[in-house]
Amino acid sequence: MPIRFGLLGASRIAVTAVIGPARDNGDFTVTAVAARDPERAGTYGAQYGIPAVAADYAALIARDDVDVVYNALPPAGHAAWTIAALEAGKAVLCEKPFARDAVEARAMVDAAEASGQVLLEAFHYRFHNVMRAAVALVREGALGPLKSVEAVFEVPIARTPGELRWSAEQGGGALMDLGTYCVHAIRSLVGAEPEVTMARGEFVDGVDAAMEAELAFPGAMAGRIACSMVAARPAARLEAVGEAGRLTIDNFLAPQIGCRFVSEIGGETRRHATQGPTTYAAQLSHLAEVLAGRTAPLTGGADAIANMAAIDAIYRAAGRS
Repeated sequence: MPIRFGLLGASRIAVTAVIGPARDNGDFTVTAVAARDPERAGTYGAQYGIPAVAADYAALIARDDVDVVYNALPPAGHAAWTIAALEAGKAVLCEKPFARDAVEARAMVDAAEASGQVLLEAFHYRFHNVMRAAVALVREGALGPLKSVEAVFEVPIARTPGELRWSAEQGGGALMDLGTYCVHAIRSLVGAEPEVTMARGEFVDGVDAAMEAELAFPGAMAGRIACSMVAARPAARLEAVGEAGRLTIDNFLAPQIGCRFVSEIGGETRRHATQGPTTYAAQLSHLAEVLAGRTAPLTGGADAIANMAAIDAIYRAAGRS
């Protein structure tokens, strides 16, 4: 019997992250959706062939035909509704950023542990062949001891009415929406937690339009992240430099739409393979393996708490409490 998804929010991202990949993966099906506006949920359900429309979020979580809740609400709705779903006996795939801060993240993880349910953070890029290979390359010591790591993610996001990423109340901001990937990617490569040594943000009405931070890791290794919602053009780059070589990935976030992954080790330049399923298909495959007990989760748990703690520290260093 397929694993049955219920969607919290009639969101654009759910189409790419769950609805599309589930159609190509026999392990999953989407059975229900709920939105703040029931009429919108009905239109959405009809458009994407979702059999049931729940009256509200609570009704969706209570449904017997939902095994996994996909929480694609704004960050302000992540903690409360994720915890409610876990307490109702549902597994949860929660969009990034995991929460608004580390306190909320810890409460979510505690609820997952208490309920015995799976809780994954939807860092889809982390499950793809490209990021898995990059982590393995660094962890096996191919680059030698690391000297520096850097991640950049910039996407121009128009400041239009209702754009949640420009809403402080909903948990928006460049660091929360874009920089969270950068922080997570660097932490994943290094396998250690950073100290924030400097952060500088460009704030507009309480929302960081751009953020840059310098990090220090054990072993005198330097880290840097940069993200922006006001950049002239999109950019997504991940780089790690070690004593024996370096790796660079252009578009580490969505290799399926174009990616360049190169390592330079011992004087040899190697172009690494970037093909494979989409990041979102890989995410659902990983979720199925975790739910079946065949593998440990790559995201969520202590990792999610630590990522939010690093984000909290960057905001503090940038002067936003």
